[in-house]
Amino acid sequence: MPGGRPFRRGRGGPMMRGGMMRGGMMGFKPGPPFRAFIPHIPFDITQCETSFPQARPATDDKPLADNRLPTWQALLKRNGDLTPSTTEQASILNLVTKINTVLDSVTITPGNFDAAQIEEVRQVGPFKKGTMMAGSNVADIVVMLKTLPTKEAVTALGNKVLDDLRTAEPREVLSMLTSETGFEISSSDATVRCLITTIPPNLKKLDPDLHLDSKIMNSHLAAIRHARWFEENASHSSIKVLNRLLQDLKNRFEGFSPLTFWIIDLLSHYAIMNNPARQPLPINTAFKRCLQILAAGFFLPGSVGITDPCEQGTVRVHTIMTLEQQDQVCYTAQTLLRVLSHGGFKQILGMEGNATIATEMSVWEGVVVTPSDKAYEKQEKQEEEEEEEEDEMETENK
Repeated sequence: MPGGRPFRRGRGGPMMRGGMMRGGMMGFKPGPPFRAFIPHIPFDITQCETSFPQARPATDDKPLADNRLPTWQALLKRNGDLTPSTTEQASILNLVTKINTVLDSVTITPGNFDAAQIEEVRQVGPFKKGTMMAGSNVADIVVMLKTLPTKEAVTALGNKVLDDLRTAEPREVLSMLTSETGFEISSSDATVRCLITTIPPNLKKLDPDLHLDSKIMNSHLAAIRHARWFEENASHSSIKVLNRLLQDLKNRFEGFSPLTFWIIDLLSHYAIMNNPARQPLPINTAFKRCLQILAAGFFLPGSVGITDPCEQGTVRVHTIMTLEQQDQVCYTAQTLLRVLSHGGFKQILGMEGNATIATEMSVWEGVVVTPSDKAYEKQEKQEEEEEEEEDEMETENK
C-alpha cells in the first residue's frame, strides 16, 4: 500500500502487522463445511434375499385369515372390483375416438378455423396406460399447439370440437367446459379432458395475462413423456394391477394422498421389475414390498428413491413432495405394514373395515397396533433470530 506496509494474506483473509485487523473480522460467520451429498439406499429385503435366507420356504398361496382365498387371488379380485366395467370402457373409448377424429381433422384440414394451429394430439393418463379406476370415466388427451395458447384460442378450439361432434351425432347430448388446463367434453356417461400445451420454443413467449400458465403447459408436455415411457417399459399386466391397487390405497388412506399418478407408475414398475433376477415378482410379493420400502424410508429426504426417467439429470420423483408429505407417506406405510403382518389384509384392501386403521389404534388377535407418529416438525427460522441478535449486539456496542 502506498505510504504504508502492505497487507499480508493468510488463511483468514487480509492481515496486518501483528495479526488480524483491529476489531477482528467483524460480521464474519464461517459457513458449514462442504459435504458431498451421498443418497442412502433404504433396506429392501427383495434386493438382498441371499443375505437373509428364510427360515421356511415362502409360498405364494398363503391364505387369508378366513382360510378360503389365497393372497394373490384376493388381490386379483380386488383389482377386478376396481377395474371399469366393459360398458364404462366402451363409452369412454367411443368418446375418445370421436374427439380424436375431430382433432385430427382440424390438424390436417383446419378450413376456416384459424384461432389455433395443432402440432399433434396424444392420449395420456390412466386411460391410455390401462390403469383407469372404476367410477372415474375420464380420459386425458394432450393437444399441442403450434401457436401460442391464448385463453380465447382454447375456448374457440373447444367450441369447434363440440360443434363438429354435434354435427356428426346430432342426437347425442354433449357439453363443453373450459378450465385453466384446457377444455373438457362430456357426454352422459364419459368425459374427455383436452389438456392444452404448446411446442417447447413457445414456452418462453408466454404471457400470464394472455396465455395459459407455463407450469401447466410444462406438466402437459411431461404427461406425454410419461405415457410414452409407460407404454415402452411398464406394459406387463402385473404392473397395471399393482398400479390400480396403489391408486386405491391413495384414495382411501389420507397418508398416501401426496403420491401422484406418476410416482405410483414408477413405484409399481420398481416393485415388480427391480429385483436381482430381473423377472416380474408375484403380485402379492410386490404389493407387500411397496409397503415395506415405503416404511423403510424409500421416499424420505436423503434416500436414493426413484430417479425420474423422463427428466434430464438426477431428479428423484419423491422430492416434489414436501418434507411433511414424505414423512406422512412413511409413517402411514409403517402402520399399514404392521396391520398387514398381523392379519389385517382385507382391511388394507378395502374389503372390510375402513381407513381408521391407519390413524387409530387397532387390535389383531390380541396384538395392539398403534399408528406411527410423525417424525418431522417444522423448525423456526433460526437464521432470522441469529441476525436479530447480531443487530442488537452491534447496537449495544455503539
